[in-house]
Amino acid sequence: MTDVAIVGLDCRFPGAPDPRAYWELLMRSGDGVGPVPANRWDRAEFHSPEGGDGRANTDQGGFIADPDAFDNEFFTISPREAQAMDPQQRLLLQCAWRSLEDAGVAPGGLAGSDTGVFVGIMGNEWAHQHLTDFDRITAQVGSGNGYCMTANRISYHLDLKGPSLAVDTACSSSLVAVHLAVNSLLSGECSTALAGGVNITVSPALGIFYTRAGLSAPDGRCKPFSAEADGIGRGEGVGMVVLRRLEDALADGQQVYAVIRGTAVNQDGRSNGLTAPNRWAQQAVLEAAYRRAGIEPADVAFVEGHGTGTELGDMIETKALGALHAARADKPLALGSVKGNLGHTEGAAGIAGLIKVALALHHRVVPPSRFARKENPKLNLASKGIRLLKAPLRLPATTTVAGLSSFGMGGTNAHAVLASAPPQAVRPRGGGLPEGGVFTLSAPSPEALRRNLLAQAEELSRSRARLPQLCWSSNQVKTGHRFRFALAAADTAELAQALRAAAEDDEQLTRHASRPTGRPKAAFLFTGQGAQSPAMTMRLYREHPGYARHLDRADAALRPHLGLSVRELLESGDARIHRTGFAQPALFAVEFALAETLRELGVEPALLLGHSVGEFAAAVVAQALTLDQAAALITARGRLMDALPDGGGMLSVFAPEAEVRPLAEAEPLVGVAAVNGPRQTVLSGDLRALDRIAGSLAEQGVECRSLTVSHAFHSPLMEPMLREFARVAEGLGGVPRLPFYSTVRGRLLRPGEALDAGYWVEHITATVRFADAAEALLAAGPTHAVEIGPKPVLGGLVRRLRPPAGLRSLHPLPGEDPGRHQLAELVAQLYQDGLDPDWTALYPAEQRRLVRLAPYAFSEAHRFWAEPPTRRGRARAALRVQPEPDESSPQPSSGLVRLAPAGRSAFTGRVPERVAAAVAQVGGYSVDELSGHSRLYEDLGFDSVLVMELKKQLERQLPEIGEVSVPDLLPALSSVADLVAWCEARPAAAPP
Repeated sequence: MTDVAIVGLDCRFPGAPDPRAYWELLMRSGDGVGPVPANRWDRAEFHSPEGGDGRANTDQGGFIADPDAFDNEFFTISPREAQAMDPQQRLLLQCAWRSLEDAGVAPGGLAGSDTGVFVGIMGNEWAHQHLTDFDRITAQVGSGNGYCMTANRISYHLDLKGPSLAVDTACSSSLVAVHLAVNSLLSGECSTALAGGVNITVSPALGIFYTRAGLSAPDGRCKPFSAEADGIGRGEGVGMVVLRRLEDALADGQQVYAVIRGTAVNQDGRSNGLTAPNRWAQQAVLEAAYRRAGIEPADVAFVEGHGTGTELGDMIETKALGALHAARADKPLALGSVKGNLGHTEGAAGIAGLIKVALALHHRVVPPSRFARKENPKLNLASKGIRLLKAPLRLPATTTVAGLSSFGMGGTNAHAVLASAPPQAVRPRGGGLPEGGVFTLSAPSPEALRRNLLAQAEELSRSRARLPQLCWSSNQVKTGHRFRFALAAADTAELAQALRAAAEDDEQLTRHASRPTGRPKAAFLFTGQGAQSPAMTMRLYREHPGYARHLDRADAALRPHLGLSVRELLESGDARIHRTGFAQPALFAVEFALAETLRELGVEPALLLGHSVGEFAAAVVAQALTLDQAAALITARGRLMDALPDGGGMLSVFAPEAEVRPLAEAEPLVGVAAVNGPRQTVLSGDLRALDRIAGSLAEQGVECRSLTVSHAFHSPLMEPMLREFARVAEGLGGVPRLPFYSTVRGRLLRPGEALDAGYWVEHITATVRFADAAEALLAAGPTHAVEIGPKPVLGGLVRRLRPPAGLRSLHPLPGEDPGRHQLAELVAQLYQDGLDPDWTALYPAEQRRLVRLAPYAFSEAHRFWAEPPTRRGRARAALRVQPEPDESSPQPSSGLVRLAPAGRSAFTGRVPERVAAAVAQVGGYSVDELSGHSRLYEDLGFDSVLVMELKKQLERQLPEIGEVSVPDLLPALSSVADLVAWCEARPAAAPP
């Protein structure tokens, strides 16, 4: 059999709310058993040490804490539906989500996939209580109960298209579910499988049955294979594993807890009784599993037994094991059972054992077995080649094989053979590049975001994983919700501290989190000459392989024309970078590499603008020039300008063009070089002529200053180079394929208007009409202006143009000596604002290793439960929800501004009030929880059943609207406000 990998898991068991606590409980041989909680049943009423009629002989058991807590809002399930759901369905939903995250998978990313769901379940006590209260049965009670829905609901909410089924083979249910999941994977029926089990105890009925059958332990504790064994103690819990074919898991870089090498299932057939175990059938299922795994019994180091602690059950099980392992007296088989810690979790027993074995193989130590110190002498284990684990068993670094048994009360037996994960699955590679990345998180609400920030901070504080791997994993897993958080991080401890600060401080949270309404519309603004400096962008070149690759491409294109390497010139810190012949090609190379780096990260420009020489890189991005064409043009341009005589200059004048142009036109050797803003005009030309203009302006009280330049760019002094440059440019250029805001024309280029040879020749002496072009670009509605250049220059000019509110100006390399961290900050901001980056471009391959993060922290604020059963009749099916917080008590701020009023103040007037009341009543909400923006499907969890009930309520609440047809109603259900407007627009909707 091909190996199947366990790549993710999650669980809740008595005394262990999560896998870490479960492992700790096992390693300290802890006891999860305690008194029956008051919300299950009155333990005094149903307890009698003698086990009389209608009573159990114990008032103890293994119970999980808070089984009534459920984050219905996370799954967009209305309170009314959540109230009617079997808590086993609720627990499985949350467990499935967390197990997928543990597997390094964003659960939402599986939508539409062939992922299968296999759930083992034995008890349905909730349904027994509520489906017998006939007067209270609703559509929600029907779908909220039933075995099939435990699996089907997971498939529904995650939109999974693979097999989805529930299995009831009594105590072996969840291991049989795993068996079916493994076979589904191996047959190609699904590529990922969720397999698990659940058991919640809300009735004393099964405990009474165990008592009457002579199977119940008086202290409520299973004592597997012990001299103290005296029966079964009931337990409960939920567990789920994520399974993949091993080769697929390794190919996708998933971490592997352990592998399943073989499984088998059979039946007792006609044994000594329907509920009596069959030694020969158990032996046969072991042999079948070993055959499928391709192993011999001697290869098995330890077995997690069924181990209920009943005299007959333990005897039969050890005889079956002894038949295969008796010959290994020198190296006996280690045997244990988790039921000694939890009680018998019935339908979840197999998954409890599977997770224990997987964790033992993962940690390379097998926990001690509780109650093993007093071995049952009647079992004669030594003669069977078996020993109980009285202390932890350390496992070797080599491959270890383990077994797991689970036997059903009705005779369905299951066994699985597991082995430790292959070395390549558990040893992440290192890397020599700087640490850092972008840590991301998403959640459906600000409160959920805060809760999960704290959970991640707590986990990071004890994580030994490298920071890039933590960030990469967060990018892959913690996605898909409305509120986005992103933080560029360079140190794990600082990251944990920053997450705590954001969770506790509204200002910090607002800085790093937002709720985007769409994707960014980015404009790329390419910087002109003057922004260059020695060694510019070289730190980014050393730290970010993507940027290095693109700069090397530009360098290779430039080298034949320039005669040297721009990259080497920059690396050396050579001051020649300020000479025009080198400055222009170097700026082009840097801008091309930055633009391509951002595009590789998923930041695609919607609009382009270049300031003067910046238009060359912009033209390559617009596909109007090829890289080689632009390299030829920019080197010729710089070389020819550099060869012009000295003696020119440039003058920045803080006045409108209209006031300055007459002075320039009066001087034949002076031109208007650039108009950067309403009162920012640059003149260029002969130095003596500029001095005369400066004197005249000073007399008028106009401020101006000389610029340090090598030549008088964009002036008549450039004309001697035009003929030679035209020869080089002949035949080069084309029509941009992206909106191109030309600083030669001062506007958006028209369709078909080319950046051809004539354009590039005119470009040399033409006025740079940055202000006009930028204002036209801003009118097109970009959300982000991303400057492309070695340092920020154009952002300040754009701000002086009074851009529209909400425009965000960004630069990939702000500050002194910027590098990869600053690039990461830009990506973080764009992710917050709605971009879905290609994260692979931010991290080199050796850093793209999935590690386990803290799973999603669900809210426990909402509670859904029933009145406990009584001896005098069935449980009253009235369900209750934890009361809302007292409004007089201080409540935490959301940290984000509400888009619309909520509660009763949002609905004034007869129609709005009655519509809100109808929605609240049908969904099980209070009106105070609603706002006009509440979406009926996405936020309030309405489905076709609730829509039909809403239709009837609207007709009752607003009789004047008459009979409402469903087709007419459906388009109005996008939000509560839309529904109000639709009702008001009905012909008779005005108040009578």
